[in-house]
Amino acid sequence: MQGIAASQPYVIALFLVWAGLMKLLSRRMRAQAGRTALARLTGQARAVPLLRLVGLVELAVAAAILPPAVRPVGSVAAAVLFTGFVAYLTYSYVSAPASSCGCLGAHSHPVDWRSFARAGLLLAASVASLRSGQEPPAVAVALVEVVVLLGLSAELDRHWLRPLRQFLVRVRQPLAVPSPGEIPLEASLRLLYLSPAYCSASARLTSDVQDTWDEDGLRYVVYAAHERTAVFAVPLGATEPSDVRVVLVEEPALA
Repeated sequence: MQGIAASQPYVIALFLVWAGLMKLLSRRMRAQAGRTALARLTGQARAVPLLRLVGLVELAVAAAILPPAVRPVGSVAAAVLFTGFVAYLTYSYVSAPASSCGCLGAHSHPVDWRSFARAGLLLAASVASLRSGQEPPAVAVALVEVVVLLGLSAELDRHWLRPLRQFLVRVRQPLAVPSPGEIPLEASLRLLYLSPAYCSASARLTSDVQDTWDEDGLRYVVYAAHERTAVFAVPLGATEPSDVRVVLVEEPALA
């Protein structure tokens, strides 16, 4: 347990340095500060200097929590800081739910459960760091915590979560082409009804769907059409109505 406690100052310092530098160095900070909950709380004119000030405080706490000689003071300061963050997130969630917190610089993601989970984890880490001594830090635990904190940071979604979602969309339904038996008839009919081919032949149709079958990557849909048969070919897995084709077949004469 002491090794886990000894690793907490490094996790906290890493996060605080990141947060502080983002507030101080982000080029988008001045443009985005007015959209944060802090601007609603203090006014837009004060939002930028206050965010810069918070960034300086974060760097100061990060510097204080690492040296063993002053670590207890730094741990207490970190606990107070993260308690303030939790209170600020609560205000943001209640009073400005559409605003971002500005915790890690300029971004537009509103406060959500991940924001509270991240602040709560850091608060717990700061309390645990009060028990740290001269023991070597538990590196594996620290790495797991860092990964969890990164996963809870919506500011990084564009770097991993969005690409992951795009990848899953490509390999799953509906964009990935499924096997023919997995495509419901209703999906093909919706595409059919939107197609130019259906619009051009709809005036001739005199029945509902009479027959359907799948063959060579196409779904054939059959209607009666004034002494003719209208056969529509809908490509399986197609998304464009213009891909649908139709042919009118003469009915054989009765003997």
